[in-house]
Amino acid sequence: MLALNQSVIARRRFLLASVSLMAAVPTIGCAQAYSGALPWSANANGSPKPVDPAGWTYFTPEEVAVIDALVDRLIPADDLSPGGKDVGITVYIDRQLSGPFGNDSWFYMSPPFQEGYPGQGVQSPVTPAQRYRKSIAALETYCHGAYAGKGFAQIPPDEQDKLIGQMEKGTLQLDKVSSKAFFQMLWQNTKEGFFADPVYGGNKDMAGWRMIGFPGARYDYRDWVTKYNQPYPLPPIGIKTHPDWS
Repeated sequence: MLALNQSVIARRRFLLASVSLMAAVPTIGCAQAYSGALPWSANANGSPKPVDPAGWTYFTPEEVAVIDALVDRLIPADDLSPGGKDVGITVYIDRQLSGPFGNDSWFYMSPPFQEGYPGQGVQSPVTPAQRYRKSIAALETYCHGAYAGKGFAQIPPDEQDKLIGQMEKGTLQLDKVSSKAFFQMLWQNTKEGFFADPVYGGNKDMAGWRMIGFPGARYDYRDWVTKYNQPYPLPPIGIKTHPDWS
């Protein structure tokens, strides 16, 4: 469980996330030789569109205040890095919610919907964008009733931590939404926004990469793979700042 009252320990824990390994499956096919030039343009369809950090594409200003407060408690500023708000995590989540992730356009979204097994993933007609909107509204309704009309962003940090801990456990009763499901999605998106390439709106100034010594989008750093417990001497490079970016 995430120890929200111990920011340094919490920071280290999310660096221990498991890495999925894909098994290579051999295939049989016919080889074809090319000479002179490649028959395709590199990155013709896969280049990410750099995010403009100005303004909001999905969140309302009131929702921005809530998400800013939440991500700043999940990743508080300290001597390791700036806080979640300052590294642009809210910007990252906002842009994701206004894109294919937000409306689940990559998933089969037709009924019937029923509770699935853990390995089946989310089985719900509620899209991520809808879940955020409904959950933020429910959280604000709860806070207004419990804290004399104050929203989540206005209550003391220790009270914010207490509510986040209850959301993580699923014990915070919010109206018509699952606080645990909201926390799980928010925490996943927070980690993504902290460590994804800055081209997507988060990880401003590559703060997340600098914190763990990740070299970023450099093509080759094989000379340093076996130099254990030695810091990588070169600064990280993002997709947009890579010399081959066009």
